[in-house]
Amino acid sequence: MSGTLRMEDPHYMNMIENDYMMGLSYELMTPPSVKSEPYLPEIANGPYLQIIEEPKQRGFRFRYECEGPSHGGLPGASSEKNKKTYPTVKVSNYVGRARVEVQLVTHTDPPRVHAHSLVGKQCNENGTCSVEVGPNDLTAQFNNLGILHVTKRGVVKVLTKRLKEERRRMRDPSYHFTESEEQSIQNEAKELGKNMDLNVVRLKFTAYLQDGDGGFTRALKPAISNPIYDSKSPNASNLKISRMDKSCGSVLGGDEIFLLCDKVQKDDIDIRFYEEDEGGWEAYGDFSPTDVHKQYAIVFKTPKYHRTEIDRPVTVFLQLKRKKGGDCSEPKQFTYVPQIQDKEEVQRKRQKPLPHSYDSWRGPLGGAGGPWGEAREATEDLGAQEEAGCSTAHRWTGGTSTGGTGVRGGGAQMSDSPQPQENTTNQQQTNRAPLRGPLQQQLLQMASVLQGRATQMARQTAGALLDYCSTGDVRILLAVQRHLCGVQDENGDTPLHVAIIHQQPAVVHQLVHAIISLPQQKILNIRNHLSQTPLHLAVITKQHMVVDFLLKAGADPTLLDRDGRSVVHLAAALGDEAMLRVLLPHLEERHAHLLNTADYNGLYPVHLAVRKGAERTLRALVEAGAEVNAAELKSGCTPLHLAVREHLFKLACLLITELKADVNACTFGGNTPLHLAASQGSPTLCSMLIAAGAKKHLENDEPLFFSSSSSDEEDEKDEKEEAKPAREDTDSKPQTPRCPPSNPRKRPAGGHTPFDLAKCQKVRDLLDCTQDPKPSRDTAKIFQKQEEGKNQMTSETLSKLCGIISQSDVPLRQLAEKLGMLTLAPLFQQSSSPCQKLLENYQLGGGQMEGLVEALQSLGLSEGVRLLKQTELRDKHQSTDPTVDSGFGSQGREGLVEEEMEQPVLANH
Repeated sequence: MSGTLRMEDPHYMNMIENDYMMGLSYELMTPPSVKSEPYLPEIANGPYLQIIEEPKQRGFRFRYECEGPSHGGLPGASSEKNKKTYPTVKVSNYVGRARVEVQLVTHTDPPRVHAHSLVGKQCNENGTCSVEVGPNDLTAQFNNLGILHVTKRGVVKVLTKRLKEERRRMRDPSYHFTESEEQSIQNEAKELGKNMDLNVVRLKFTAYLQDGDGGFTRALKPAISNPIYDSKSPNASNLKISRMDKSCGSVLGGDEIFLLCDKVQKDDIDIRFYEEDEGGWEAYGDFSPTDVHKQYAIVFKTPKYHRTEIDRPVTVFLQLKRKKGGDCSEPKQFTYVPQIQDKEEVQRKRQKPLPHSYDSWRGPLGGAGGPWGEAREATEDLGAQEEAGCSTAHRWTGGTSTGGTGVRGGGAQMSDSPQPQENTTNQQQTNRAPLRGPLQQQLLQMASVLQGRATQMARQTAGALLDYCSTGDVRILLAVQRHLCGVQDENGDTPLHVAIIHQQPAVVHQLVHAIISLPQQKILNIRNHLSQTPLHLAVITKQHMVVDFLLKAGADPTLLDRDGRSVVHLAAALGDEAMLRVLLPHLEERHAHLLNTADYNGLYPVHLAVRKGAERTLRALVEAGAEVNAAELKSGCTPLHLAVREHLFKLACLLITELKADVNACTFGGNTPLHLAASQGSPTLCSMLIAAGAKKHLENDEPLFFSSSSSDEEDEKDEKEEAKPAREDTDSKPQTPRCPPSNPRKRPAGGHTPFDLAKCQKVRDLLDCTQDPKPSRDTAKIFQKQEEGKNQMTSETLSKLCGIISQSDVPLRQLAEKLGMLTLAPLFQQSSSPCQKLLENYQLGGGQMEGLVEALQSLGLSEGVRLLKQTELRDKHQSTDPTVDSGFGSQGREGLVEEEMEQPVLANH
């Protein structure tokens, strides 16, 4: 026989049957009507099962048994209001009868049996639905499927039953399991249920072909559908960006953007920036779970573009993307703009070229032109008219009378010598008609007065120029032209602005002396087009002496620039402590409010200093009266919140130890610094905050929900027969925040605790109070207890060791560095017994005795080493989790003590 055998060919069917009968196919040990696996091997042009209509992934609600049947069947992916579709599969390359079964499986690889069940007309009690198709149309459509949701309490029971059924199908329907097999199945069900996501399922379609006896025993390879999400699940909604407050940002990234979206899951969402061209660049927005508000808004910082040196705007795309499923929202455009290095435009103005010549008179050096030339011509005309005795003023009615800047030759035009143009002028005036009428006479009088004033000003300027040439004192020239000190250029800058921009302190002094002599003038505080006063520019350019001089001359420190920042804000943003020291003595009580005034972005000077990472500036601000716990106006973050968010360990330590910042201060959303540290996965910051008295059990205002499955509260609410006792449990102690006995997430809480936001196991170990020692107010007793597999120093040994260290005059900072506790050393520096506090917290944090011995040896404290070696309390076992670390250098899984134990650490600071 030539050619390829097809399914329609009877020879092909005979071949399959013969293989099956000869044992080349898989041996069946199940009843003839049931077949699970193994499946028929795939061959070229052989039969196969394909999904031609996927189920709709979102918008379908799983129903509890008490709610009754589902309202309508599970729709297909392309289903519309006027055109309904349903999940559909087809057996291809086959002619004959077949049975198609569908059941629920997990959203894992490989898929496992799910606890939920399918319900409908074609479904049995085990949650499996089946239809028979063929012999001509082998398409199976399931148009009435519902999904029965099992509560978390019933998961293990259902899974145990189904796992037993699977075992019996592979053996014998009447098989009885031994006790050990029962226990094994029970354990497997528990493990499977522990990681099962109850909010997402998939459909597993399996087709069974008829064998020679007419039974449906020959199973084809199953087809697995796309995941189906429960509509009440946080990750069930379609990803959609509804609104953003910005669509462009700096090429360097770091711009804060507010994004509104459909419901998202805070620990399963990313903001992806990408570019389709140029190698497929992508990056992700920076935000933590605390930056996701009520699942409908995200505040994030833009990532840096991969090419920072761009000379024109570049447009990319951004979209929401789920971490687990990988599905994305529709992309939105985002534009990266070139870096603005000269935001205050100081450099641009410094690079502005000077004009070639300020003298615009006609002559060998150049012709007349511009406003100065016009003024000169007007003055010349006035002088000529005066010498000729002419009183006609309409000759220069369009001219200007800006004082002697156009005078040529040091006042030579005002001399008594005859002018060359006199005859021409007289001739022109003679040829003109005489003026008549009262209006003309009034104009002549006004022109005569203006002419006299202009002439007088020109003569004064000329005289001042002669005096300047004799003395070299420029103040003589400025005194005559001080009324021009308020003139502004195209940028709105006055001469004083320009002198400061070009860093000419001598010119600044001369201009200020001229300006302050003008009565009722505010030239000293004129703002340019960027709302900058001369004082603002002096602070920006870091000219400390000029700032001091301007303030003494009467410059107003309360004026704000375009960003609502005073000079105090600018000095703090620059991290210029020296400038701040210059400003503070001039504030006094009248302007002390500037220390606690927010700019237009809601930031106080202390926040700007923290963002700059300026420790000395921050300390100077607080010492001068700035509020260390000031909450910025956008989200309510204190300086400590910002320091923790930016991972500024030294600043956070300074705020806690020296500046006495509140470690339990809350943002507008109820987040403490410990919430932020936990959400960022920072064991060091968490250790520091806990040691300073941060409360582990404070809840924020974000409702607690679960990422992997429906919460017990939802189950209890929907499952009526179980809801009543659950409410009694919940309401028994509604006001008592507590750490749960086994699973920290099973608690009657309305918001997230730091533990709920912890991103890594190291942080969870620090925050899980179930691993803490029993609370006690006497910290010395902690060291007298012996944990399983671990020995610790007694209080007596600890006191002796502290005495040895104190007598050796070893600096506490040096010992802390050797113990890996350098970041926490300032917490204990000011206590009555710093060494004891340091060693106590070293041991509470899981520090090993071996590490302490090595530290003492490196410091040459042989007596302390002998003391430890003489005792029998040295550790006999290494930590069971050496990878867990904290601010102590090495961190065990036992964590730190409860809040009551942590408070005394800073009691004496």
